[in-house]
Amino acid sequence: MNELPIIDRARSQGGAIAFRTLEKEHSYSELLERSETVAGALLDGIGDLAEARIAFLIPAGITYTAVQWGIWRAGGVCVPLCLSATEPEWEYTLTDSEVSVVVASVATISKIKSLCERLQICLLNLEEIQPRDTTLPEIGADRRAMHLYTSGTTSKPKGVVTTHANIQAQIEALIEAWEWRADDRIPLFLPLHHIHGIINVMSCALWMGATIEPFSKFDLPAILNRVKADAYTVFMAVPTIYVKLIAALEDTDEVEREVITCAFARLRLMISGSAALPAAIHEKWTELTGQKLLERYGMTEIGMALSNPFHGERRPGAVGKPLPGVEARLKAESGEVVNDEDEPGEIQIKGPAVFLEYWKREDITRESFDEGWFRTGDMAVIETGYYRIMGRLSVDIIKSGGYKLSALEIEAVLLEHPDIRECAVIGVPDDTWGEAVAAAVVLAEGSELDLAALREWCRERMSVYKIPKLLQTVDALPRNAMGKVTKPAVRDLF
Repeated sequence: MNELPIIDRARSQGGAIAFRTLEKEHSYSELLERSETVAGALLDGIGDLAEARIAFLIPAGITYTAVQWGIWRAGGVCVPLCLSATEPEWEYTLTDSEVSVVVASVATISKIKSLCERLQICLLNLEEIQPRDTTLPEIGADRRAMHLYTSGTTSKPKGVVTTHANIQAQIEALIEAWEWRADDRIPLFLPLHHIHGIINVMSCALWMGATIEPFSKFDLPAILNRVKADAYTVFMAVPTIYVKLIAALEDTDEVEREVITCAFARLRLMISGSAALPAAIHEKWTELTGQKLLERYGMTEIGMALSNPFHGERRPGAVGKPLPGVEARLKAESGEVVNDEDEPGEIQIKGPAVFLEYWKREDITRESFDEGWFRTGDMAVIETGYYRIMGRLSVDIIKSGGYKLSALEIEAVLLEHPDIRECAVIGVPDDTWGEAVAAAVVLAEGSELDLAALREWCRERMSVYKIPKLLQTVDALPRNAMGKVTKPAVRDLF
């Protein structure tokens, strides 16, 4: 039977260690067995899931990957759910993607059970399934494989649909560019509803037969201890984490700091992504550890597109050149392709890694392409051969702590508050988060509201990283001549 390449490759790894925790090691053979059990339970006697959307709420580790691969091997489409999301956010994802089954573990099933009952969606308890004899379908590369939800300039997140061929192209580009090896070892603490954790860390490592050490979150003391023990060869994180690491090192006594920084120096590769890495952080990390961070650029829709080189100059403030198999260009606002350096334009990307479609949004999908080139919405310039990101075309995108947030989505939730009559949400510069979520609100007559009260109200409706960190209450928001709130002017309030 022809199987997906990632499954074939795992089969050749056999007893090699796929996942390692402090308590236990799990081989590639075990991963394949577990994924086949999941596939059998999902098929339940039918021949093929035929691209049915299957959501799962599973922490990082062998179980997560067994479910992901099980869905693929049964012919389904993965819809990974954010562990820290709220019930309204899960409900939107489940209903928009038309999920037929949710898979949960003993640690998560109680969190989503009532929602599945209300929506009449089948809930599969991972701990209750048993191995069975199953004939698995053949899965073509052109089949849909995954829905990841990403915030854009629309008020609700869009389901980004990638095929198995798209995912393979994304993986193979990074394997080649970053010279992944079978003896690599990497920590995984990034969220697994996001392409950074799913593709760049987990999928690349498993494609090469490397070993992953999963964490439920970024546990700074535990990870520093493992770094000191030379547990890793590769390390990937968002800029916020590097800020926290620098602060921790600076607060550590000189002897211990020397031990930790020397351990970081022994890693073969350290990467930063998901948000712009301030040049000052890049330089400070090099000063402390001797490591030159490799910064890259990508999106949910395209995987990674640009990267500083594994060999050669890793330039602070730049995201390098196109990865293998990726075509990139800049398009000026005038509509002309930019051919000169130092001239700004929108980054546009073409290649086999580019996604198939936005789920059920044909018009938006069509508008997102320019003669076959995906329009990223990011402005950049080329400086001596390297791309440097200038910012978003839209002020409605906030990049905070590695997440891409829709200001419009957050505004829509805030406007549900009984004391808020109008609001405008923007991102403001923040040394730790890249951008902090800031809200300017006009209150209903006679109402009062402070930040603590608003944050408490928001916790029931939004993920923590979307909750405003700064708040201004104003009598009137800045407007243009047409009476529309002007977000650039709102920045002056902060």
